[in-house]
Amino acid sequence: MAKQLKASPVQPPLGQLLLAQPAQAATGRAPGPATQALQDERARYLPRGVFTYHSIFPASGTGARLMDVDGNRYLDFAGGIGTMNVGHSHPAVVAAIEQQAQQYTHTCAHVATPPPYIELARRLTEITPGAFAKKTLLVNSGAEAVENAVKIARAATGRSAIIAFENSFHGRTNLALSLTGKLRPYRQNFGPFALDIHTVPYPYCYQCAQHGDAAAGDCCREWVSTLERAFLTRVAPEFACEHSGVEPDLLLMAKSLAGGLPLAAVVGRAELMDAPLPGGLGGTYGGNPVACAAALAVLDVFAREGLVERASVLGALALDRMRAWQVRFPLVGDVRGLGAMVAMELVRDRALRTPAAGEAANLLVEARERGLLLIKAGLYDNVIRLLMPLVTTDAEMAEGLDLLQEALAAVSAQPAPHAEAH
Repeated sequence: MAKQLKASPVQPPLGQLLLAQPAQAATGRAPGPATQALQDERARYLPRGVFTYHSIFPASGTGARLMDVDGNRYLDFAGGIGTMNVGHSHPAVVAAIEQQAQQYTHTCAHVATPPPYIELARRLTEITPGAFAKKTLLVNSGAEAVENAVKIARAATGRSAIIAFENSFHGRTNLALSLTGKLRPYRQNFGPFALDIHTVPYPYCYQCAQHGDAAAGDCCREWVSTLERAFLTRVAPEFACEHSGVEPDLLLMAKSLAGGLPLAAVVGRAELMDAPLPGGLGGTYGGNPVACAAALAVLDVFAREGLVERASVLGALALDRMRAWQVRFPLVGDVRGLGAMVAMELVRDRALRTPAAGEAANLLVEARERGLLLIKAGLYDNVIRLLMPLVTTDAEMAEGLDLLQEALAAVSAQPAPHAEAH
């Protein structure tokens, strides 16, 4: 006999407990009562596998700023791991979500196709590279986009082999995880993984065997010969293409596509996209109309506010400061980036390029205590990357970089951690 479910008592959200107090910059104080209560609840009800960089709980956000449930304010240079390019609660995105939600929230595209799905598909085919006819599949996440792209490619070519790079991340579903080139924490003991996947090294000149400098031309270039050897010994190179200067047959997108709502896409040549038979592509929530409405608003914001151009400006500002830190702080071994996604790799010894994972973890703490949210990355967990929203103002950018410099100076003055953090 079914057990009767009891409704939870109605209580005000914890985020409302202290928001009547003036918001304040984070200063490294012990967690406030609302934060501590939520942390206790999180530890009780969420599995330990759900990792978080920062034990803070947002109550509100605008643009590049977040405020937590105890009223502490932060500059968000993590951006939801790259999902908040238009910033938190952009008015145009919020308005689009509200308008669509008032009409209807879902139908399932396999039952009745929402017009926003079709409109978004059209616009994505128009703005992606390639003068040929294209079609668009909408799904929920980047991992789903990866898996569906593989399905489409296999159906179109009749070939099953996939080449993936080491150090890569493609998602947490089985096939996407099989393609992911980093063991900890992603792959763990989650096998067996998908077959016919061939992994080759990715060009990582800063940590190559010869510690070469790609710009100076003395990198070992081992990855080139390894890739060529893979084409000779494991996978024939037909249907392959270079990364730069081409019009891709299939293009994947997710992250900031819908301003924080779950949505991803595969856009590709019409004849390739049509390779799977009817029923071979899709999913219950793929192309949800509320997410599509948000994505259409995001595209408008990008065009209206010039966010592609803004990405280059923000990236240049960050790289200039990071290169200055590279001169000032021996801890900063390498600086690199493209557009607004820039990073610095921390090392304990510049000659040996010994990864400084513990210092990277400490830097996240020092920055958070000053009111700046960051995340780290990299094969050795020693890379600090910036993913600030593209709506970040010049003043906010300067403020965030100043806070990061203070944190970097603090960590540089500390003794090296005894054990590496992961």
